[in-house]
Amino acid sequence: MVKKSILITFIIISISLNLFSQYPVTKDNKSPFVEVVKRIRESVVNVRVEYEVEYSQGSGNFPFDDDFFRFFFPDIPRTPQPKSRKSLSMGSGFIFKQDGRELFIITNNHVVENGENGEITVTLADKAQYTATIVGLDAETDLALIKIEVEKDEKVTIAPLGDSDNIEIGDWAIAIGNPFGQLGLERTVTVGVISATGRANLQLGMDSPLYQDYIQTDAAINPGNSGGPLLNIDGEVIGVNAAITSTSGGNLGIGFAIPINFAKKVSSDLIDEGKVTRAYIGILPQEINYDLRKSLKLDEVKGVLVAKVEKDTPAEKAGLKKGDVIINVNGKDIPNVAKFRIVIANSEIGKEIPITIIRDKKEKILDVNLIQRPDDLSKASYKEDSESVSSLGMEVENLNGDFARKNNIEEKDGVIITKIKSNSPASKSGLRVGDIILEINQQVVRDISDFNEITENMEEDIVLLYIKTLNGNFQFVTINLDTE
Repeated sequence: MVKKSILITFIIISISLNLFSQYPVTKDNKSPFVEVVKRIRESVVNVRVEYEVEYSQGSGNFPFDDDFFRFFFPDIPRTPQPKSRKSLSMGSGFIFKQDGRELFIITNNHVVENGENGEITVTLADKAQYTATIVGLDAETDLALIKIEVEKDEKVTIAPLGDSDNIEIGDWAIAIGNPFGQLGLERTVTVGVISATGRANLQLGMDSPLYQDYIQTDAAINPGNSGGPLLNIDGEVIGVNAAITSTSGGNLGIGFAIPINFAKKVSSDLIDEGKVTRAYIGILPQEINYDLRKSLKLDEVKGVLVAKVEKDTPAEKAGLKKGDVIINVNGKDIPNVAKFRIVIANSEIGKEIPITIIRDKKEKILDVNLIQRPDDLSKASYKEDSESVSSLGMEVENLNGDFARKNNIEEKDGVIITKIKSNSPASKSGLRVGDIILEINQQVVRDISDFNEITENMEEDIVLLYIKTLNGNFQFVTINLDTE
């Protein structure tokens, strides 16, 4: 019995140790998060934006103010309707810099963008309120910088910035913010881990940021947390809380934060120049999928395929060509388009950098001198459709045919897709009527004669096309003829 009691006690102690050992504790058996929060919590502010929203035309006192109705009922008094209404948005931010009495605060663009035509109020930890001004906005990263001027005796806590390049999956993550701002839950603290890094291609509403390299965390992030800091165990800011993925509007353990290294560059540019400057290379990048990898005979599904080289750009001057695969930029490996955009954008302007490409199955290094990205370069210029194009279950027509004339298509070389057959590989892929085929297996297609000759002699299961899409983008696509 004694041995049995000892064994049971030993098992209970072992289980208890395992349960408690999964959480870090100090030598005083306290949570290390306590000291982190004490040092940083008061750097977090509440951001409130009030602005006017104009009613769209025809949204007044319908039908009584409608002209057609009043023609038949002219004696009914007209009720004046307001042309706009006040709207309110709330979020978070954190103080990261002080210059005299001026405090600079990082937050999200989507939190304060309407403040340009309204009023931004910042509430500090001691409940003091100040009117903020916008230093600059950057919709392409969803970051913004605002500032306030405080009283001389105002107590200020500055949040130290860490290095988001050093974080690892599984590291502790601490989020602080103001969830559900209307409830007054200021400076709520939640704890979790870094669930993933490098998250990109997320659709976060109508205007998703162009540059995405999100930190994913299971630390609870809810509406109102946007703009607040994500901290490491040392109390350094490693991210700016930005978004959640949820079907209910609340936290489901999947939150996203913008790496703080993004915010360092953006805030520095906004303070110094009032806008963010980014480098430009001049290509249309395309994701590499499994079929493209096989067609291009690449070892891995990584890198960026050059779908188009713009004229008179650094890319053209350096000798980049469509069909090249970029695998490294200035010593940084390029796994996908999202990473490529970020590395190029953050590169030094006017400095020659090496770019490693694969061309004709061989690696080659080109030196590229990047320029500042033109101000009028639209977001659409960066858009690429990464869908895999289907097989040759289609009908095509010369570019001087009826279809091209009716649709005002002015291309000179190529063939245009006029019909995609149902239940064919084409119908399952994303190739669309109106797309123009310019090359097949890197052979130029000038007309139907070229198209027929090339397709009749194909032996590959995966065919590589170069097309111009309906929206004017150039891209490579693959056709998988092996449907079994």
